[in-house]
Amino acid sequence: MKYMIMMFGGLGASLADRSPEWISRMQTTLMTMDRELRESGEVVDSKHLMDPTQATTVRFAGGTPTPTDGPFAEIKESLAGYWIVEVTRERALEIASRVVAVTEYPIEVRGIMDESASPER
Repeated sequence: MKYMIMMFGGLGASLADRSPEWISRMQTTLMTMDRELRESGEVVDSKHLMDPTQATTVRFAGGTPTPTDGPFAEIKESLAGYWIVEVTRERALEIASRVVAVTEYPIEVRGIMDESASPER
């Protein structure tokens, strides 16, 4: 089955208390995991996302979709990147656990629906 492993990261002040050693360890962990997943053939796709200050959020306001600058309001953590892997649920949770043990930021693991099971239109 395919799983999306979504990595969340801190922003601004939430990173201010992190040491250079922690930042280095976090970057090394993510690069090592990415390399392992690619070498094993488990990764289907992965991307790093641009800083959320560069995002535009579209909300439904006043009866119409309205784009506004920036990400979600009042956030401490934002989606930083993701892997889509084809593995067992246990393996997806193992991957997420290895990263969380270093970053201490949450990771969401979510199964991807099998589109072939959808009724034809």
